Amino acid sequence: TSQYAYEMSIRQVLPRLGVELVDLREMHCCGDYIKSINMFAATYMAARILALANETGIKNLLVPCSRCHFALSETQHILEENRNLKDKVVALLKKEKLNYSSDIKIWHIIDFIHDVIGVEFIRQKVKRSLKGLKFASHVGCQTIRPSSIKRVDNPETPRKLDELIKALGAESLEYPEKLDCCGAALMSSHQEAALTLAGSKLKALQELGVDGLIDSCPACHIMFDIKQKNAATIIGGKLAMPVLYYTQLLGIAMQINAEKLGLHLNQSPVEKILEISSS
Repeated sequence: TSQYAYEMSIRQVLPRLGVELVDLREMHCCGDYIKSINMFAATYMAARILALANETGIKNLLVPCSRCHFALSETQHILEENRNLKDKVVALLKKEKLNYSSDIKIWHIIDFIHDVIGVEFIRQKVKRSLKGLKFASHVGCQTIRPSSIKRVDNPETPRKLDELIKALGAESLEYPEKLDCCGAALMSSHQEAALTLAGSKLKALQELGVDGLIDSCPACHIMFDIKQKNAATIIGGKLAMPVLYYTQLLGIAMQINAEKLGLHLNQSPVEKILEISSS
């Protein structure tokens, strides 16, 4: 699946950048999927992950999934605002001998690489420049919204993913549809509308002449990569847009084996990027 590709590329890239990855024990769902059914249970599930992170003694929690990142960030915000709810959650966690801490710093893959590792350091790690390639970035709704809680980037003018793409030698083009939703949130209720959103964005980028779309969210990646053929059918056109996770693109620039980056799991024509970048 595309999620495997994301994790594979992260596990290949980050250690080469000097980052030690420590897996949490008894990891589970972030709880976001049950918010509409049981908000307290959803909050507890997210808080439990933060408590598991606290148990390691490591204060930096890397959350590659944008939806999970939002769920954990929202829970951290809610518990700081609602003391009564926090007391109930903390009491339940103590029954599991877990301690919640608001000191855990929640990072998405994009702001972690941009803010902690640094753009200049990434530039120094490039072994194969991607100069001549033009990409479009898709930041994803949940990395920048809502602005009422701390998000990964500026909600109106996100720039971090663009700067990271440029650090590899490639261009990151601005385009009118940049902040448009991928449609994933509508897939369970309005599938045609969801695929229309994804297809319309891909069509616009194809007409713009970009070499590929770069994302950092599993849900968005499913819409643009796995569902690309379905989206093409819905909008009545032909789509052949390479879609890669940023960590896969970074891995290519670092000359990491394509299969180790999970590129064989992508369903869009990513071989185009491999051919151009290796020529």
